[in-house]
Amino acid sequence: MDGPAYRKIADEIAGRIASGELAPGARVPSTRQIMAEHRVAMATATRVITTLRERGLVQARRGLGTVVAPGAADAGPDRDRVVRTAIAIADAEGLTGLSMRRLAGELGIPTMSVYRHVADKEELILLMMDEVMGANPPPALSPSTDGWRACLEALARSQWGMYRRHTWLAQAVSFTRPLLAPNAMAHTEWAMAALDASGFDPAVQFRAAVMMANYVRGTAVNLEDEAQAVQESGVDDVEWMREREDQLMAVLGTGRMPLMARFVADGGGDFNLDILLEFGLQRLLDGLETLAPRG
Repeated sequence: MDGPAYRKIADEIAGRIASGELAPGARVPSTRQIMAEHRVAMATATRVITTLRERGLVQARRGLGTVVAPGAADAGPDRDRVVRTAIAIADAEGLTGLSMRRLAGELGIPTMSVYRHVADKEELILLMMDEVMGANPPPALSPSTDGWRACLEALARSQWGMYRRHTWLAQAVSFTRPLLAPNAMAHTEWAMAALDASGFDPAVQFRAAVMMANYVRGTAVNLEDEAQAVQESGVDDVEWMREREDQLMAVLGTGRMPLMARFVADGGGDFNLDILLEFGLQRLLDGLETLAPRG
């Protein structure tokens, strides 16, 4: 999973410590070495060393610089690794397959050790959600040049792709009792900025941003059930419908549903979540057009 440059560099050095390549007392790359090797700014290189120090992997030693701390190889996983491992479990098995015991087993640590990194499962899910949102930032569009509609459309499709990659995520997101995840809130702020650039009323900006996000999330709620059904049965939704085609035609053949029968007869039988999402997305954007400031 992609993430901030400092974190990826810190993870790389932490891996060298864990493997024994960098033994206790050995010097770790200096900030200047990190800058040169990874082509990053001084601030990023400094953040790398700070992150390693916070994880208890390195320490400053007079006359030597920053060295590997005693026992660093046995320090256990850091919080980032805990969160990434939890995401991997949820991606494969859904939130129902994620438990503190399951997570600890995957990390190779006692269950109680997980609580050194997170207070409970709610905080774990918050961190998972924020990690995924941070790895999927808003699109690289400009409200002033691309327009509010193109921006909101691109954001919605990006979020849909994110939910498709992490089918558990829609179950974790709530719009009645939202978890305060900064990276998730950044999506809302970006959508509001797109509307603000076109002069939409502040109240409309917020409600429209939440409405769009909730629409995508509401459609995506079905993804985890769909994935679980495929996993349990080995049959995808297309094959499932094909196996029931005779039953469908028998129902439509009764004459009680002439409009649906005409729709299917005209070749309009394609029915999946991607089609539903796109149709609804365009209608929502059409509705917002009526609220756009004139002139």
